[in-house]
Amino acid sequence: MSDNVKGETLQPCCFEPRTGYYRDGYCHTGSGDHGVHTVCVIVQKEFLEFSRINGNDLITPNPQFQFPGLIPGDKWCLCASRWQEALEAGVAPEVDLDATHISALEFIDLEDLEAHTSQSK
Repeated sequence: MSDNVKGETLQPCCFEPRTGYYRDGYCHTGSGDHGVHTVCVIVQKEFLEFSRINGNDLITPNPQFQFPGLIPGDKWCLCASRWQEALEAGVAPEVDLDATHISALEFIDLEDLEAHTSQSK
């Protein structure tokens, strides 16, 4: 089992919709995961629009990739680089630290993730 950014056992992000690079509900990563889908987020409208405008439409369903399309309030394993871009644009979605894979820290400062948790609001 993998660790989360807190150094504890990685918890599931979401099973409905089923998320993760491996569609197992966890933000696991591996050699084939070039996007590094490691940050468990709760998406909001502003972020979804930001992502769509910047080339990653997370709203429109794509059954070929078992992707149902997201709506505000859904949890999803997001690419670490997209979360960092959203942070810099002021629209970073809320993070579930328990379900965010430790490898996200290769791209994102822990302090930034902690500042975007439900506990910090």
